Amino acid sequence: MTRFCVEVRMNGRAKEAGTVQKESNGSWYSAQLRVRYQESDQMGVVYHANYLNWFEIGRTEMIRQMGYTYRKMEEQGLLLPVTALDVKYHKPARYDDEIIIFTRITAFSGLRLTYEYDVRRISEAPEHPQVTAERVWSQDESLPGERLVTGSTQHVWVNGDWKPVRLDKAASKLYSALEKVWLSGKE
Repeated sequence: MTRFCVEVRMNGRAKEAGTVQKESNGSWYSAQLRVRYQESDQMGVVYHANYLNWFEIGRTEMIRQMGYTYRKMEEQGLLLPVTALDVKYHKPARYDDEIIIFTRITAFSGLRLTYEYDVRRISEAPEHPQVTAERVWSQDESLPGERLVTGSTQHVWVNGDWKPVRLDKAASKLYSALEKVWLSGKE
């Protein structure tokens, strides 16, 4: 287990971000959708930027499955902007495909959060009859479906003035819930 200390510089000041674990193989949370016509381009495939919207759906639904909502976080004065993004396209999704977005936390501290995504096409084949949204998949389970896109996003907690905020101090219940999810991959 590799641990390191993150230093964040905003407004010319260094802020201690706490201890973050570099890698995690935590549980996957899932969100399901069907590709809509407006998400595809003239070639009949999903326009590449739409996968970023799907990443956001994955994050939002993961938080919801944990018993929170982004709206509640914002009402508490917390924002979670994306600070970095990585995407790898494996195969295209097409109009009317059934898609499942798998999302998990791979790095976590009081200041920063990193999500990993695995977007897959779920066929209507008999081997996938039990695939449902809102199921949590353990790190030991194989994810169903055909891999289309993988990626990650990095985020930092800020307040309404876009100043860094320590989540463990600003919203300890949310911090504890996220920490528990992140640590689920550490056992």
